[in-house]
Amino acid sequence: MVTIKDVARRANVSFTTVSHVINNTRPVSAEAASRVNAAIADLAYYPSDVARALQSKRTRTIGMIVTTTSNPFFGEVIRGVEKASFDQGYTLVICNTDDVAQHLVAYMRMLFAKRVDAVVVMTTNASPEFFRRLGQIRRVPVVAIDAPANTVPSVFSDDSLRGGEQVGHYLLDRGFERIAIVSGPESHPRMRERQRGFEMALRAHGRELGPDSVVRTALTMDGGLAAGRELAARPRETLPDAVFALSDVLAIGLMHGLHEAGIAIPGDVSVIGYDDIEMAAHTFPPLTTVRQPAAEIGAAAARAVIEFLDTGAPLPRSVMLESHLVLRGTVRG
Repeated sequence: MVTIKDVARRANVSFTTVSHVINNTRPVSAEAASRVNAAIADLAYYPSDVARALQSKRTRTIGMIVTTTSNPFFGEVIRGVEKASFDQGYTLVICNTDDVAQHLVAYMRMLFAKRVDAVVVMTTNASPEFFRRLGQIRRVPVVAIDAPANTVPSVFSDDSLRGGEQVGHYLLDRGFERIAIVSGPESHPRMRERQRGFEMALRAHGRELGPDSVVRTALTMDGGLAAGRELAARPRETLPDAVFALSDVLAIGLMHGLHEAGIAIPGDVSVIGYDDIEMAAHTFPPLTTVRQPAAEIGAAAARAVIEFLDTGAPLPRSVMLESHLVLRGTVRG
């Protein structure tokens, strides 16, 4: 195994000079640095991450806890965390909990045992008590994505309440009368907030959701498909003229279910989603939705913990990023 001493002998410099070149800890002459880098290449030397971690007490690794990597929105957030981490010389360890509480706790313990430098958490159904305890961790900095208020430093994509309200006003201002909502589980905090915001807009227009206006289903494309089939099976005179799907994953499945039944979008039913995942622009017709800046959300979370690690800057209690409607082809004019 090639060691740093082998590199020093090949470059005809001291051990400490090689260390300074590798770690960029002190200026080294261009000529000496060139010899060191040539020796590293010739010998195929790779610094030991374990040895460097023991010396610096840093692993330059960030752990990330996510509910699922299969949801395209989560995938785009993860991509933002990974790119921002890589750009600053950090690697990312991703732990997928599949929304199982025991997995969540086990992965947190594993990340601490692996001595990660920081943790980013993006989970949908963790309890407020979990986030409260997360906020009390002092061993490593923790930043959450969309955590409950005043529990842990967090990054938010404009609040779901405002996003739902925005959709409500948009649809009502265009004269839609029979509006349905397709939602994931009621326990999902962002689903609740988006629906609550939508209902606030309804009340501002003197309206209320009807008794059969909310269809709950699994937060997957298959769940959206099932919701579309359920709505399509209703008598045509009771079919909604617009549907607000509380995520794009639900909206895409919903559109499939409506198409199966020969229901035209947006001719018979208008559909609006939430998230603006990459696929949303490539449905037929392209999906009107609320854009959450997914990659930017992930990057902001990573930058917050890395700035804390590298400069000691305090973690922000919250970072709010703007969301907005993206108008495409699934809502009639």
